[in-house]
Amino acid sequence: MATQYDPLIESLREAARPERPVPATATAYVETVRRNAYRVTDAQVEALQAAGLSEDEIFELTVAAAVGAGLERLDAGMRALQ
Repeated sequence: MATQYDPLIESLREAARPERPVPATATAYVETVRRNAYRVTDAQVEALQAAGLSEDEIFELTVAAAVGAGLERLDAGMRALQ
């Protein structure tokens, strides 16, 4: 089902690049963001920094994971409407 928002959603998919590879040290963090973002802790972020990830890298991983999860849910909702 096409909507007027399809071009915007596609732009969001391209910009967030949720399919990009995740560093092994960030896998658990990204899964937390995807499934239960409210459970992310300062300690998780500090552990990523201690593992050598910059604040920018952590931010980009966070945004990509959150957007990816949102898009998965949007896709599921759109399939349910068909």
